[in-house]
Amino acid sequence: MKKYLLTSVFALVGLGVLGAPIVVAQANSGQITIKDPAEYNSYNNAITQTSPQATASACESFLNTYPQSVVKLAVLNKLVDAYSQFDASKAVDAAGRLLQVDPSNLKALYLIAFIKKQQATQVAASNPTQQAQLLDDAAAAAQKGLALTKPDGVTDAAFKTQKATTDPFFHSVIAYDDIYSKKDLQGAITEFRTELEMLGTSNPAATQVAPALNDTLVLGQTYTQLKPADMINGVWYMSRAENFAPANFKPIIEKQAKYWYKRFHGSEDGYDAVMAASAKSVFPPQDFKIDPAPTPKQIADKFVADNPDFTTYAMGDSEYVLANASPDNADKLWATLKDKVVIIPGTVISADANQIKLAVTDDAKADKVSDFTINMKKPLTDKEIPAVGSDVTNLVGTYDSYTQTPPQIIMREGEFQVTKKPVTHHKPAAGHHTTSSN
Repeated sequence: MKKYLLTSVFALVGLGVLGAPIVVAQANSGQITIKDPAEYNSYNNAITQTSPQATASACESFLNTYPQSVVKLAVLNKLVDAYSQFDASKAVDAAGRLLQVDPSNLKALYLIAFIKKQQATQVAASNPTQQAQLLDDAAAAAQKGLALTKPDGVTDAAFKTQKATTDPFFHSVIAYDDIYSKKDLQGAITEFRTELEMLGTSNPAATQVAPALNDTLVLGQTYTQLKPADMINGVWYMSRAENFAPANFKPIIEKQAKYWYKRFHGSEDGYDAVMAASAKSVFPPQDFKIDPAPTPKQIADKFVADNPDFTTYAMGDSEYVLANASPDNADKLWATLKDKVVIIPGTVISADANQIKLAVTDDAKADKVSDFTINMKKPLTDKEIPAVGSDVTNLVGTYDSYTQTPPQIIMREGEFQVTKKPVTHHKPAAGHHTTSSN
């Protein structure tokens, strides 16, 4: 069975390694006075640097010199902002130091979750264990961020705007941790859907671009990996991702979506209608459905209904009906085959002196399994036993019995048909004359 890995085909557009879109509402802490002139000068030097590197260096110098300063929180905030522009590891370290002073700092939690998630992506192929740990760390920060309540001094409107930016991302982080670390696919589905519902309420356009569009694709892939697979939801979210994906990614996503659609529906007919519907809505409507492909039994019984003359069936048709049709239809067909002598062409799966097993249909040959068992009329000599993998075309047998599970037709009195050599009539040699008698 073909499977697709739960992985993104998108580049993370719009979110650089350190360019996390953080919207933080700061409480008004009032006027802070620095009494020591030297401390004030060091602080002023730190906050007036013009490059991120210089700012980070000046902030670190200040914090080393004045570790208990009244402006420590402000300098740590400045340090986090500076490192986030050029050094991911140091940004995470600075955010951790900021949380020691201000455990409810949403910016620090967001930044840790953001960077740890990206680091997990970078090591996914080379070190799955490290990937899982990084995602665990990111998810822990995300959980804390989701649990935060509005701090004093921040307006309701500002906090609502802030949470509309951070919370969908936090749910995305937890979803990836569920997939790759916790192995909880249903949990990941819940988190992805919560993310998309939040974005659909606050910023619908965000669901049509990365990273939310990327998560839409992975959500679809996750549905197909459930046991049993939910192919209807899987196809919906993959087709929605295909609708809005950049042109160079569309063929890749289309191949995935159509694979699962065809596997469930039986053909690609109707896929365009799914595409049209998923372009209009993040979530499938309640009445959305994809008709499943007919079952083998339905196919076999319909074939019998459409072809009531059993004598017209090819060997492959007979085998399919015997293996899949209703017992009544299978028995009716068998009544016309029992004790008939036929040639059984196929590929040898196993053979010994008394029995040969053949793959006769294309499916059996592809799977390298037998669907015919021929019990020989008399033991074969070592020279007569066909090699495994060879094709035989002159093996004759008599229909004896069959089983539906596993599909198998058993033949008796098997023997190789001896082909008589044609008589060769030689032309007379040159100069040789024949006479005819009267």
